[in-house]
Amino acid sequence: MSCTTVLVGRKASNDGSTMIARTDDGHFDVKKLVVVEPKKQPKKYRTILSHLEILLPDHPLRYTACPSVDPKQGVWAATGINAANVGMTATETITTNPRVLAADPLVEYKKAPSRREKDIPGGIGEEDLVVLILPYIRSAREGVLRLGTLLEQYGTYESNGIAFNDENEVWWLETIGGHHWMARRIPEEAVVINPNQFGMDGFDLKDAFGAQKANLCSADLREFIAENHLDCNQNSVFNPREIFGAHRDMDHIYNTPRAWFMGRYLTPYSHRWDGENAEFTPESDHIPWSLVPDRKVAVEDVQYLLSGHYQGTPYNPYTAQDTGKRGMYRSIGINRTGVTSICQIRPDAPEALKGLEWICFGSTTFSCWLPVYANASKMPDYLSRVTLDASTDNLFWSSRLINALADKCFAAASQDIERYQDAVNIRGRQLVREYDRIMAESGDFSRTEEANRKLCDMCREETVKTLNKVLQTASESMKNGFRLSDN
Repeated sequence: MSCTTVLVGRKASNDGSTMIARTDDGHFDVKKLVVVEPKKQPKKYRTILSHLEILLPDHPLRYTACPSVDPKQGVWAATGINAANVGMTATETITTNPRVLAADPLVEYKKAPSRREKDIPGGIGEEDLVVLILPYIRSAREGVLRLGTLLEQYGTYESNGIAFNDENEVWWLETIGGHHWMARRIPEEAVVINPNQFGMDGFDLKDAFGAQKANLCSADLREFIAENHLDCNQNSVFNPREIFGAHRDMDHIYNTPRAWFMGRYLTPYSHRWDGENAEFTPESDHIPWSLVPDRKVAVEDVQYLLSGHYQGTPYNPYTAQDTGKRGMYRSIGINRTGVTSICQIRPDAPEALKGLEWICFGSTTFSCWLPVYANASKMPDYLSRVTLDASTDNLFWSSRLINALADKCFAAASQDIERYQDAVNIRGRQLVREYDRIMAESGDFSRTEEANRKLCDMCREETVKTLNKVLQTASESMKNGFRLSDN
């Protein structure tokens, strides 16, 4: 799947929290937010796409997940936070060059040519990763190590980037071919931007094969690189993006412009992004993977980045100006996004309240972001009881309806959309502040479910109000409008 990822280190955020966020850009997948209790976690997991069976450890943790409502292609749990306050998002589809894939092929399912022979299972992939990893880890680093072990044992049939965060650290892992991988702890003061490409542009091999403070990788990665002549870097500079990534013409339309837009927003003063003397353009291949932002980053900044459609630039597909460049690049907020989440782990909250998940269904450009407490035994029906049929009884379909209507009358509806997003952010933050205080003072942390219900009631109220307004606006702009005075 094509997605966009943003990772925020604790010293880069305004409140000391770590954040991992990703748009899950599927094929209009219908999504929901649920809580998976330990008794519901399988003991033996079977993949749908690759026909692989994996025995799972005992004593799983409770965790949230955003699975597909239709299970025929698998779980696709996408993202979540577990009871140990560890977040995970999986996956960002990345690019890998032919040299790597020839040396370590992807592990694809192979159906037997006859009944007398056995099928050959494939590896693990995006369909499976959250279920296989998140219930069994108590830190972001543990997530990397467990995933790395599974990749080496079973392999993967696709190229992916996966993020983990806990209260102190954010880690990013990228797969390399079928069985290899590398991972970095992102700098605490940095923000990572990753748009469907092999992202890491630096890696400390000495640390990875020594103290492992901030770098981890496959045990034979150095030999793999040397034996297959993968290192194309000059002057002994180790740049993983140049070794493992792919450089395609399509990147300059589909991927690098998204990194440009996000970098431009994060560092408007310390780098030049526009004009003849720009350091980086929308089609630059060397846009940094991590940047120290010019100011601290809040949740709302991450929302803005992941809702981006090149607003404020000639590439905005919704601009009324004839710039000659409208819509030429792939936006971040797109129509087929199923769910986007920000997994935020807050250091100043009680242990039971540290994990806050900001959920956005549908196109981020037009949808709201609702915060909910991850430490709950179940999610309200407004988020979890989603059907395959359109309905205003849940946030997923209500969001999709607003998306489709507002897109057709952007100029007229944009103010209502902005007010909607602000209202849910403001009222959501107010309710979180209120329940943080109530539960901290009482010591009764079981009230997270009550808090989530109130958050959903508030969100439903604001969503219905906005749907009414946007529906009216869209109706007024229908092409078959006609009045007697038009004669």
